[in-house]
Parts: sequence; structure tokens; C-alpha cells
Amino acid sequence: MRFLVTGTAGFIGFHVAKRLLDEGHEVVGIDGFTAYYDVRLKERRHAMLKARNGFQEHRVMLEDAAALERAWSAQPIDVAIHLAAQAGVRYSLENPRAYIDANLIGTFNIMELTRKYPVKHFMLASTSSAYGSNLVMPFRETERTAHPMTLYAATKAATEQMSHSYSHLWNIPTTVFRFFTVYGPWGRPDMALFKFTKGILEGTPIDIYNHGDMQRDFTYIDDLVEGIYRLSAAVPVRPKTPNVAEPDSLSPVAPHRIVNVGGGQPVQLLAFIEEIEKCLGRKAIRHPMDMQLGDVPRTFAAAELLEQLTGYKPHTPVSEGVKHFVAWYLEYHGKPPA
Repeated sequence: MRFLVTGTAGFIGFHVAKRLLDEGHEVVGIDGFTAYYDVRLKERRHAMLKARNGFQEHRVMLEDAAALERAWSAQPIDVAIHLAAQAGVRYSLENPRAYIDANLIGTFNIMELTRKYPVKHFMLASTSSAYGSNLVMPFRETERTAHPMTLYAATKAATEQMSHSYSHLWNIPTTVFRFFTVYGPWGRPDMALFKFTKGILEGTPIDIYNHGDMQRDFTYIDDLVEGIYRLSAAVPVRPKTPNVAEPDSLSPVAPHRIVNVGGGQPVQLLAFIEEIEKCLGRKAIRHPMDMQLGDVPRTFAAAELLEQLTGYKPHTPVSEGVKHFVAWYLEYHGKPPA
């Protein structure tokens, strides 16, 4: 099939596109190469994709509706996977407008194209941050998400609602998947694992928020990609009756579903740091800090729906995932192992 994937120069988009190419599909890759972090890393990712048969590159900003349509309409698209977004919880405190432009306007432009050029399946990336201040654990897709803690979370929750309206009005089969702290090789420099590894190697203090009293449902990138790939075949169908049985989050009025992609095994932040120390053979200089504005102490995915739909559940232990990331980091930066 021919997949259109946005954000192919980004961490997750790169891995998703690579997997699709590995499976023999064509990929129309769209990315704006924004300077949110080192563009050289994005160029390296895209260079690997461009070397593959079946990959098309389009350097297009999501906000540029006309350019986006030119890239989209050049050939029929079977499945559209919208991964591109302005990411980062903390950056949303510094530059909120970037989130409105990319996440709201950009996603609106994508959804307009799914209406104008119908696809078999529209897949939209969201985030565990959509659960906001929800204290009921584990986070279930059927729970309300009415209290976002940051503008980033608010924009992602809004795109979920926007996609539901388009799915209902235009009968667009839509799956929204919520990520849970994704990590792994070729990851983003603004994320904790990258920062911690860099700080430990350089002997500089690493900031540990809430004095380490935090838990995250860490999801290794290969597990996330496997979940997305399998979900691409689980196309939602508008229900004949409004009675949808738990744990399914299928809308009672639209072919629209929300699915967590997480393993349901929260890990203490300090235990995560210890795994990095173990792989590097060095101790971190720890700088305990209070909880950062907009952050949450714990994330915990309910994984039953993903497993029910695909027969798959993320399972890579942190010890293995961190080892793979550290090996990539050392190779990428040319640093000798400790």
C-alpha cells in the first residue's frame, strides 16, 4: 500500500517510515525540518529513508495548506499516519504559538485533505499528556480527558476532538493512538534519556524533577512502531448500535477509536537513571528539583484495548531498551564506551 506519513524526519516518524518500507510499502514522507532541535539529526534520519526504494521526500510545513495538498494529491494515498507535531511539554511554556500553528492549524490542514482525498484509514498521534490531571490508574481510553495540564496537552486533546468530528461528518475511519514516554535510538535531544546520557558522559549534573519521585510508562520505540503497524490494519467501522462494550473506545456515532500504545508497567525515574548509569559504567551527578509546572507524577497505560485489537502489547524491558539507546548514542557521537 501507499502510506503518507508526516514527521518522517522526526524520531517516531522515521522509525514508522522505516518499518513500512521494510514491509514493502511505499511511503510519502512529509516533514518541515523545524529547528526545535538539531536539524542535522533530522537530516541524518531522512538521508537513510531517501536511500530506500519506495520513499518520497516532501519538505513541507503543516501550516502551508497549498504545499501540503500538492504533495498529498500527487498520487492516491491508502493510509495516512499523522505524526508531525510541535512536541515537548516544557517547550510549550516558552513558545505556545508554535503549538497552535503546528498542532491545531497543521492537523486541521491534514484532516481537510483526508476529507478531500479519502483514505482507507486515518491514524493520528496523540499523547498520554491528554489524560492531564486524571488520577485514576491505569489510564483507560474511555476516561474523560477534560483537564489538560499544559498547552501541548490541550492541543493534542483538541486534535482528538477535531478528528472525531471529521470522522463522524465524513465517515473517515480514524484511529487516535496515545503514546507513553517513547524512547530509543535516534531519539530527540530534548527528552530525558538523551539529556541524562549526555550529562552523565560529560560529568555535568542532571535535573531530576520531583526529587525522583516520578513514574513513567516507558515505551521502547520498536514496541510503539509494532503497535502502530498492527493498528493500521484494525480499521474502525461506524457501529450499528451505540452500545460499545468495554474496553473498546469506539465512538457510538463514528468510525473513530482512541488506543493507548503502552505496556502498562510504570518504572520509577530513579530506576531508569540507574539503568543508564549501568550501561555507561558511570554515576550521574544528581540535581534534585521540585516538580516542574505542568508535569505529572505518574503515567500508567491500560493496554487491554491494544492487545484486543492487535494481539500485541509493548513488552521491551527498560534494561534492554536503554542498552540499545546508549549503544546508538555512543556510536552516533563517536564516544568510546566507558
